[in-house]
Amino acid sequence: MILLNRYLLGQFIRNFLMVATGFIAIYLLIDFFDKIDHFTHAGKSLRDAIAFFFLNVPFILDQLGPVLILLSGVITLGILNHNHELQALKASGIPLKTIIQPIVFASICVTVLYLAMAQWILPLTISASDRIWYEDIQGKVPLGAHRNGRYYYKGSEGFYSFKWQDPGKFIFRNFSYSTWDKDFHLDTLVTCQAAEYNQETWQLHKGQIQKRTGDKYEIQIFDDKQIKLPESPEIFFIPEYKPEEMSLTDLYKDIAKKDTGSERVKASADFLGRISYVLLGLPLIFLGMPILIFSYQKWGRDLSIAIPASCGIAFIAWGIWGALQSLARADYIFPLFAATIVHLVFAAAGLFLLYQQDN
Repeated sequence: MILLNRYLLGQFIRNFLMVATGFIAIYLLIDFFDKIDHFTHAGKSLRDAIAFFFLNVPFILDQLGPVLILLSGVITLGILNHNHELQALKASGIPLKTIIQPIVFASICVTVLYLAMAQWILPLTISASDRIWYEDIQGKVPLGAHRNGRYYYKGSEGFYSFKWQDPGKFIFRNFSYSTWDKDFHLDTLVTCQAAEYNQETWQLHKGQIQKRTGDKYEIQIFDDKQIKLPESPEIFFIPEYKPEEMSLTDLYKDIAKKDTGSERVKASADFLGRISYVLLGLPLIFLGMPILIFSYQKWGRDLSIAIPASCGIAFIAWGIWGALQSLARADYIFPLFAATIVHLVFAAAGLFLLYQQDN
């Protein structure tokens, strides 16, 4: 049995590397022809382009993780079945659950590596590739930052700070704008509960304006007020962290930093969704293996049907998972339900089919 485990583990690793290399090559080839003109127009060398695409490899692996695990397991079992080794093992009295144990173990090990990559590698590589793309290629130098749920932006004359729930709309909460003199003394401070930008004018709601006159500050309280500020929101380029750009621990800590219930729900959905996506390959492989065996028993062909069927299963899982994550972020369903229901259903269906095949 030790020899069988080593054989199947070696086959799984070999097939995983083969499939991953193929998908990465196709992805990079398409991405290369799509973006190489941008590097040329920006006057960047081929070395800079290679560095950018190399930094994208972990992101590609992360995005394709579930389907890579699924195809590696299906191909490993398919080759075993195609060479009649599976039938010989079952005829010798070895149950199917024992045969697939090395494949499941290898899938778990790869998933653990993906979790480690999401924690330590992806945040660094995505940040570096985004910096190259936005700053070096597109010339967009970020003058602001997004931290702890607030946006901070350095304007030509002052500093902006606000919460921005929908970057597609110029509506801001807990808005503030301050200017300082050359000795770093506060000159003007505008604060309000909400601010809206419309037709070159800032409309402020329920706030106050503090303005220094000599050694004192004059305070003006208002319910609604229109003012003009040097900047408009169109020029705000403030990169917000994407879930993939944050480590798993940062995503978890970000939940406690949110002020409102809706923001905490969205942060919880990001954290649980990030973990559930990494784990998605495990239920897929449980469902893919019995489909391969069934296709061989039904049509006498295994990989020619099992691989397209497995890809179809992966795309269905992706679609359902994505829809559930959108509903969870919008607070229509519980984030924990959205993060686990696909795994439970697909794993239960796969285990049931494997049990039937084993009997």
